[in-house]
Amino acid sequence: MRLVVARCAVDYSGRLGAHLEPAKRLIMLKADGSVLVHADGGSYKPLNWMNPPCKVVESAPEPAEAQAGVTAVWEVRQLKTDDRLRIQLHEVLEDIEVELGGEPGLVKDGVEAHLQALLAEQVELVGPGLRLVRREYATAIGPVDLLLREPGGGTVAVEVKRRGDIDGVEQLSRYVELLKRDPSLSPVRGVLAAQAIKPQAQVLAQDRGLDWLILDYDAMRGMDDPSARLF
Repeated sequence: MRLVVARCAVDYSGRLGAHLEPAKRLIMLKADGSVLVHADGGSYKPLNWMNPPCKVVESAPEPAEAQAGVTAVWEVRQLKTDDRLRIQLHEVLEDIEVELGGEPGLVKDGVEAHLQALLAEQVELVGPGLRLVRREYATAIGPVDLLLREPGGGTVAVEVKRRGDIDGVEQLSRYVELLKRDPSLSPVRGVLAAQAIKPQAQVLAQDRGLDWLILDYDAMRGMDDPSARLF
């Protein structure tokens, strides 16, 4: 990644036109070919940018530009479209290049795998007397997150999500219908378990004869302090 702090002006042409007057800004040139122009504000969003693939061509300023104090011009060309980003450099304050290497990716706290593991250890949250048959119970259309056994016979299929939506209800519906064909598992009921479930998903689950369960991730991890609650 190349990071350039410079006093610059920027002109964009393509689907529309945009102009940034000269000011001090951060220009990021990433290894994936993207170019982003940032101000010292606006959080993560750049003032202007060019998505990859693109090519950066540096040239000398035109006479009028040189007279206005421009020392170099970068033309960023999008290789798949006619979009152009023309950056006029007036003064370069910093210019560094750093090899970041491979990105291992973001690991979110409370992802589905963590929720699934915690719920497998606390199946009483789904209902009293239940016991775990297995996690990732294989079916012809994919694994059911948790398969539980009812105390009086029958099974419970649990689909675990960080956020429950209509797609999660549809997925659980397919699993339940398939599991019902196995006499050793019937009767089968389904439960959608998530940290948050959209109202539309709740309505659809009820219409499909499915249950839903809101998971308190902190409480499941033992990090919820009841004494700190107001209510």
